[in-house]
Amino acid sequence: MTSEVLVIDDLNKVFSAPTGNVVALEHIQLKVQQGEFITIIGPSGCGKSTLLKIVAGIDTEYEGSVTLHGKPIEGPSIEKGFIFQEPRLFPWLTVEKNIAANLSLKNPEVRKKVDELIELVRLQGFEQSYPRELSGGMAQRVAIARALLRNPDVLLLDEPFGALDAFTRSHLQEVLLDIWQKNRTTMLFVTHDLDEAVFLGQRVIIMNPRPGHIRNILPIGLPFPRKRASHSFQELRHIVLKEFEKVEEPLLDQGAGI
Repeated sequence: MTSEVLVIDDLNKVFSAPTGNVVALEHIQLKVQQGEFITIIGPSGCGKSTLLKIVAGIDTEYEGSVTLHGKPIEGPSIEKGFIFQEPRLFPWLTVEKNIAANLSLKNPEVRKKVDELIELVRLQGFEQSYPRELSGGMAQRVAIARALLRNPDVLLLDEPFGALDAFTRSHLQEVLLDIWQKNRTTMLFVTHDLDEAVFLGQRVIIMNPRPGHIRNILPIGLPFPRKRASHSFQELRHIVLKEFEKVEEPLLDQGAGI
């Protein structure tokens, strides 16, 4: 039996701008089940990243209710992991020390967990490498492992593969799904890539801009592993594409990338 881990109730977010207030998010309603993988797509400026930051507790200035396990989210915590568009690694630390972050590898429990994560994200043999010696995809795998170190209840991913080439992106999608299937960590994944949204998500949230709101939530009933070339995948992709084509274009460039 599944249970709700994250509940967003009538969320509204307004930014102040020189020409007046910008409504970034309006009347967001969402319930996320424990262990669910949700992908979020929408045009630039629709508030996708803002939504993740609110769930992460990075942004606490909003109206409405956002709760994790029934408790209001009041700030960042180890219950929520966040992966940005770029890896944000410490250049002076090795792979294993970047994953451990401020925890000591001399602690047997930390050592064991870091070793397990290195294997999980397929970085065996690169434990002593520095970020400058890693490819973009490898660096992002380090960021994923670091976010998983403290066993977060929810993992928030803000276009983590957006800057990668198609081959690396496809490979890391497989790695992420492998992690999700093994750990069943609840995931909210923001992307601009429709194929990526359908390939990863159990539900796809489609957002409209100005003000940002949820246009539709589409279930993706395909079993894993998914094959992009399959007829069933292409059918679902077409359904999501047709719905996405209905998304209203933003009237102004102000606030794009919110």
